[in-house]
Amino acid sequence: MRSDASPFFIAPHRFDAAHDGSGPLLDRHHELVPESGERVLDRSRVDVAGYLLGPSDAYRAWGLPAPVTLTVTDHRLAYVGGSTQLAAVGATRGGATRLPGLVSGQIRWQWPSRLELSTADDGDRATLLVVCDALRTIRQPALALVGPEGRITQIARQLRHLVATFRLVRPELVDLSPPERDALARLARASSLGGAGRVLLPGALPVEFHSRDDYYRPRHTDARSYDAASGQR
Repeated sequence: MRSDASPFFIAPHRFDAAHDGSGPLLDRHHELVPESGERVLDRSRVDVAGYLLGPSDAYRAWGLPAPVTLTVTDHRLAYVGGSTQLAAVGATRGGATRLPGLVSGQIRWQWPSRLELSTADDGDRATLLVVCDALRTIRQPALALVGPEGRITQIARQLRHLVATFRLVRPELVDLSPPERDALARLARASSLGGAGRVLLPGALPVEFHSRDDYYRPRHTDARSYDAASGQR
């Protein structure tokens, strides 16, 4: 995969289309094949969903009906699930998108612009939004990772450290100003998320939507709203 390729979730109804070569490479056990020099650091079972965030609102564009395997490396996060259906919000049962076998996706560490962590009212589960900035639109694509609070919080800390470190050691990929380098260095050293569960990640490269339809895709009438600031649905 090219280092500047757009992540899967910016086109809510396209999961790493086979013809464009943008998907993570998997082995026969459906596990991520690391690239040269890449280290696999962690694997988890989580739920995932895709959101499009606006200045004052947000909505869930898609979700998978079963947990996926999330693999975290020093270059990216990637997931793979065994479902053959994409559960698009608002779709009828007969209208769900059929997919050939596995579904997968990834986010490379040059893309996220912030992390947002929120917990459910009962405190048992948490949601981590990995948010990116997009070219030529105010909509921000976000991947939601959902699971037990302790595990998702641990993943949030891990991602913050990995993104900051990745950008600091690759000046040829991410052009950082001195204040941005200082901010990333503090994030790489921090032991907690701090604040209200939102972490800004300086130096993010913007992504581009796969097609014009993904900029202006109409909302489904029964799509669930999501308040990115409060974490309330």
